[in-house]
Amino acid sequence: MITFFRKIRKNLLSEGKSIRYLKYAIGEIILVVIGILIALQINNWNQNRMDNKVEHIYLHGLKVEFQISKLKLEELISVIHKNYSGAQEILKYIHSKNELPSESEFSKLLYQTFSEDDAFNPNTSLIYEMINSGNLKNLKNTNLRKHLTNWISTLEDVSKQEEELASQRIKVIDMFRTNEASLSVVFKQAGVYSDLGLPKSKNEMSNLGLLESTAFENNVLIFILTCYATEKAHFQPLMRDLDTILDLIRKEIEQQ
Repeated sequence: MITFFRKIRKNLLSEGKSIRYLKYAIGEIILVVIGILIALQINNWNQNRMDNKVEHIYLHGLKVEFQISKLKLEELISVIHKNYSGAQEILKYIHSKNELPSESEFSKLLYQTFSEDDAFNPNTSLIYEMINSGNLKNLKNTNLRKHLTNWISTLEDVSKQEEELASQRIKVIDMFRTNEASLSVVFKQAGVYSDLGLPKSKNEMSNLGLLESTAFENNVLIFILTCYATEKAHFQPLMRDLDTILDLIRKEIEQQ
């Protein structure tokens, strides 16, 4: 094709047809420009198609990741409710001297309230990969990108609150590191002593005396307040953020 155009230009010049040659040259330039524009358009179309494909993969991956994180958070909120309710029940016994629980009831209540940790462990592998690799820019929705970036900093704040809650739980458990209470009694009465493979103990000391301890009451109260603050000020806002992100992801997927 290039040889063909070159031959035409040579013939026009040899025949002294300058005006026709000029017109031809201009037309050839226009054809070249049009060809370049078409090539760029095709390249842009291919690039957009590839970008849309990558975004589609990321959006579906994020959807799964945040759906799993939501299930984990729902389960965690259920655990903190149980811990909170158990601590309230203990406080009720402290203030109701005429309605003391049995040793078995008290041990089961202690075990159920303070044995489970309240730590959120969300799925974050994909979002961290996107942020660290700079691929977060593949998401066209700026609002979604902002929420995903804020999500990471929010998790860091929640983690600090969880550390505080764990600290308050440990302070209650530390009451069993003294001679005033028996952890083996709790394990036996709660039905978990044999499951832990521990040797039988003859220690039949009662833990009901803890209900008379001001230090125990104070630790339980602080634990209740920390549970309340963790759920209301951290877990519930985190759930709202999670629902917002999932809603934005679903809308982006539907628009593709």
